[in-house]
Amino acid sequence: MSDNPREDRDHQFSEGQGLPDEFEEFDLDPPELKVDPAKVDPVDTRVLSDLLDERNIAKDEVDTDQLIDVGVSYTRINRFEEATETFERAAQFAEDPSKEQEAWVNKGAAHAELEEYDAAIGAYKEAIDIDDDSEHAATAETNLAYALWEFGQSEEALRHAENAVEIDPRFAQAWYNRGFFLLERGLAEDAVDCFENAQRLGMGNAEVLEEKVRALEEVGREEEAEEVRQRAEEMREEAEQQMVEEF
Repeated sequence: MSDNPREDRDHQFSEGQGLPDEFEEFDLDPPELKVDPAKVDPVDTRVLSDLLDERNIAKDEVDTDQLIDVGVSYTRINRFEEATETFERAAQFAEDPSKEQEAWVNKGAAHAELEEYDAAIGAYKEAIDIDDDSEHAATAETNLAYALWEFGQSEEALRHAENAVEIDPRFAQAWYNRGFFLLERGLAEDAVDCFENAQRLGMGNAEVLEEKVRALEEVGREEEAEEVRQRAEEMREEAEQQMVEEF
């Protein structure tokens, strides 16, 4: 994380199940809901909630996977308020605990995008209460750590970052978060190890390199820090050049 983590960090959403190949864009009209787009805005989740309540749909009649896909689709177009409502509805109707947990994690991430960290913390804790040793639990723990840090609870944030690493030692984002919180507490040597683990697990962006530079400087490894700094600057320049070419 940088000094302004809101600018750098992507909140961890699940991928969803994906939609049928014949759809070129995401589907905001699951067949179970039978929304007539001529009468209502199909991206209005208040309509979605009203339809579910009005029809008193049984849990086994709701496709939770499709609701999660709709919520993920909202996040991709920055409709985070609608996403939180859709994920909550998915959690409510999910019969599979794993799907319920996935919905709560995604709801927390959507709240975090809105900087509603209190609500995000609550959603992540709901997810962890379902199963504290699953793939989704690792994501919930690492996201919870970030939300707690934003909420001013840095000591508790480190504890949950460590929980995430224990649940899934191959989760690069969890190692990055743990390294950041350790560095904030002055444990720079341990932080370097965490950032290197994150790199080994495939997290090779400029942000992790810049945090590693800070940690290396703290422990007096100036020459190595300079090499890493140069690589981070090269990555920034490459990313900027790519953006220019795309536009």
